[in-house]
Amino acid sequence: MTPFTTPENLRVLITGAAGNIGMCLRTHLRDRYALLRLADIADQEPAQGREEVCRMDVRDMDSIERCMQDIDCVIHLAGIPGADTWEKILPMNIEGCYNVFEAARRKGVRRVIFASSNHAVGYHRRERFLDDTVQPRPDSRYGISKVFGEAVGRMYADKYGLSVACLRIGTFRSPDRPTESRQLLTWISHRDMAQLVRCCIEHESYHFVVAYGVSNNLRSRWDNSNVKFLGYRPQDDSEAFAAEILAQNIPEDPIAAQFHGGFYCPLEFVGSTDRIS
Repeated sequence: MTPFTTPENLRVLITGAAGNIGMCLRTHLRDRYALLRLADIADQEPAQGREEVCRMDVRDMDSIERCMQDIDCVIHLAGIPGADTWEKILPMNIEGCYNVFEAARRKGVRRVIFASSNHAVGYHRRERFLDDTVQPRPDSRYGISKVFGEAVGRMYADKYGLSVACLRIGTFRSPDRPTESRQLLTWISHRDMAQLVRCCIEHESYHFVVAYGVSNNLRSRWDNSNVKFLGYRPQDDSEAFAAEILAQNIPEDPIAAQFHGGFYCPLEFVGSTDRIS
């Protein structure tokens, strides 16, 4: 069995490869592995080097299983990428996520890296530092789908022996820079995103981990100390953009400013913030 620390022998699949994070990883991971298979329902640029391009719909188990043939590690990015209706979230982020883990089990994939989100814990108050042990507190239907994905990953690790990493991704942007005050806390640069995923692909052995996808931001309130063993050492800091962003003096929504999830938190909000401890 090829060890995960030998990248030149690994066969890696990215679902949702045509999205912003998928294209970033394609650029940074190209030619690092024996195979980088790029799967999406959308059209993609032709394969280069050791890449393969395939068409996959997470609602269709047959297409998923075809794309997973002979794969060691899946990076699961596919799905609705933000707050949306339940009618869209359910088939893509709930059923589709389950399908990916189940197909991985059936095809003998050894490791799945799941793109979770900070919105899985978005209704925790912002003054609290968050690590991997905090309870789920989703701020949206999208956040619910990420809690679901983390739970599916936990069960497939415990019951079926998959190695699973769930990445609570912060603010990933193209172009590669934060643009407003909350992002000074939550931004992850393109090279740090690629480094984090690379560490999760190649680490020799872990059972189940939750890590925050965030750069080395001075203002970050997310704590990755429990997963230092992965070797993730982010290089970038949003503080380089702080003076420019703060000089705009754009106030944050008063509800959004209270919580980690930011602008997702006021959406449809009719409750009382006083009752959210």
